[in-house]
Amino acid sequence: SALRSGRRGREFESLHPDYNIMAQNHSFDIVSEIDLQEADNAVNQATKEIHQRYDLKDSNTSLDLNKKEKNIIINTRDDYSLKASIDILQTKFIRRGISIKALKLNEPEQTSGGRIKQKIDLQSGISKENTKKITAIIKDSKLKVNAQIQDEQVRVQGAKIDDLQSIIAIIRESDFDFPTQFVNLK
Repeated sequence: SALRSGRRGREFESLHPDYNIMAQNHSFDIVSEIDLQEADNAVNQATKEIHQRYDLKDSNTSLDLNKKEKNIIINTRDDYSLKASIDILQTKFIRRGISIKALKLNEPEQTSGGRIKQKIDLQSGISKENTKKITAIIKDSKLKVNAQIQDEQVRVQGAKIDDLQSIIAIIRESDFDFPTQFVNLK
């Protein structure tokens, strides 16, 4: 245009080198996070339902969420109560929009008085092995994108938004044993 033609234009371009360049790289992050407030709400709703159900009233079941250690501990009377409590908890997680892949069930253990205790870990963050699996899937797609591992997440960069959306679809179709979310799409 008129401003960029001639001497003034060259001065303008030398002062603003990024003026002609539009955003060439788009990016997003693949993460595995859990909203602890929603998890707390799900645990409270499950506890309420367990105490109201006729077949579980006398089981004296307790569900405790430890937000610091990111786990839930179920303490109950017998195996039936434990399975029913886990089923109720998973239903409440789904209703609150939290993937049940975030729940990692440990082996139940016997406690004093013949009761059963089970610890459920809440998976948050993507492990090193899983980040490597994700980057391998992205590289196998043969799309022109770049994947970088950053701590417990994977950043995907590409020139075309369509390529990034294709990567999102590919990752969603891959059946991982942990939940994935896509954030910071730029």
